[in-house]
Amino acid sequence: MTSDLTPASPPPSAAAGVEAVSVLADDLRRRMYGFVRRARRPVTREEAAGEAGISAKLAAFHLDKLVASGLLRSSYDSPGGIRRVGRKPKVYEPADMDIRVSIPERRPDVLAEILIDAVLTEEPGEDARSAALRTARHRGEELGAATRARTRPGRLGPERSVTLSEAMLEQHGFEPHRQAPTELQLFNCPFHPLAARSPELVCGINHAFLDGFLTGLEAAGIDAVLAPRPGRCCVELRAPSGGSVQDPAADSASICAKENGTSPADDPGITR
Repeated sequence: MTSDLTPASPPPSAAAGVEAVSVLADDLRRRMYGFVRRARRPVTREEAAGEAGISAKLAAFHLDKLVASGLLRSSYDSPGGIRRVGRKPKVYEPADMDIRVSIPERRPDVLAEILIDAVLTEEPGEDARSAALRTARHRGEELGAATRARTRPGRLGPERSVTLSEAMLEQHGFEPHRQAPTELQLFNCPFHPLAARSPELVCGINHAFLDGFLTGLEAAGIDAVLAPRPGRCCVELRAPSGGSVQDPAADSASICAKENGTSPADDPGITR
């Protein structure tokens, strides 16, 4: 199953979503976009102009704005399959784009894809949680390997590993902050508030995904570490150290639950 985590098919960025929403802020443009969607077939600028009560030239201006924002796509064809002599007219139809604007960015679709793949590939004797963690790690490894193939960084040291990881984490909404040359804190959890509902599971998936990414990237001298802090992602990337977090999954559960106003004991996904 293809995931939108791969660099070959990146999800629309938050900036693209904001641009699309700003284009639709114009009442006339929003009406024309709705007309094209409801038509269920390619429409010409003349048809859109007639619906909006404006000139074909002005309609073309607004329709092309919608194309530029990614909301529509255009081509030259004969609407309704009717062949006409001469040049085919320019027609418009909805693009395959979901508009999602969230500040800070949230990515429940990523979790959904991991969990669906986990169900579809669950192995004999494997429980649901183990399947989810395995799938998340595999997805991370695929993304890391694809990033390495695209950038061809050669042998990676800790600082270069952090640099490449920072670019990926920024793209996926983690809001990375480089605290030190070999330390990357993540100021946003793209899976909140789902992480607050089942912190042990969601934080474990997040950790497995990022750890898998480092493996696929062939990063050296950098670990994905569970280091839960209020208001941040539960994972950090940093050079290995002698210390470790005591029962990090439970700590993540406690912090996420407190932020959500619940008790970890109330979460059926938390085991003690």
